[in-house]
Amino acid sequence: MNEPRILYEDPHLVVCCKPVDWLSEDDGSARCMPDWLRRQYRERHMPDYIATVHRLDRVTGGVMVFSRRREVTGKLTALVAAHAITKEYLAVLRGHPALPEDTLTDLLFRDAAHNKSYVVQRMRKGVREASLQYRELARTEDLSLVRVQLHTGRTHQIRVQFASRQLPLLGDIRYGSKDPNCSAALWSCRLAFRHPVTGRQVDVFLPPPEQYPWNLFAAVTKEA
Repeated sequence: MNEPRILYEDPHLVVCCKPVDWLSEDDGSARCMPDWLRRQYRERHMPDYIATVHRLDRVTGGVMVFSRRREVTGKLTALVAAHAITKEYLAVLRGHPALPEDTLTDLLFRDAAHNKSYVVQRMRKGVREASLQYRELARTEDLSLVRVQLHTGRTHQIRVQFASRQLPLLGDIRYGSKDPNCSAALWSCRLAFRHPVTGRQVDVFLPPPEQYPWNLFAAVTKEA
């Protein structure tokens, strides 16, 4: 899955699939989501305003929502800030969690200079609480597939919270799990929220691509 796809759109917003190695925000390159969306709308002779209201790491693919109207951008941003958008992910961990499901809560410090986050033991400047809930869906001898729901949206949150428990995401070199066949095995599989203009429920699920390591769990990821 090397090209983005539009999964849902209306005059106010668009939900689409960001491929791995594409950027969530503008940076002037050809592989950034806002610019790709603007090109699609210009080709269809439609208004091309696009604003990023949340982000996925470059190594993470999957479902994202973007604003298509200036007056909607603030409303979507407010939903994100209020944690009123359900964000669910699939992740492949190296190892097996102690419990089949659990809530993980940590204090995270972000080192912006090195673009890395750390679990710390006390609150201080630059530290924020992070919380997520996970459920194990399947496992192999060495790996576990989990479905994760974020309660907060901290930088690298899923990656660092699992890595701090000796369960790094497969292929996540930054947090201790090298794999020559994949980057960090994290996929944004679902976004659900109440539309800020129409009030209707928007709920989009997208399974990961049928390639390593997701194909090790193909029967589960399609219906996760």
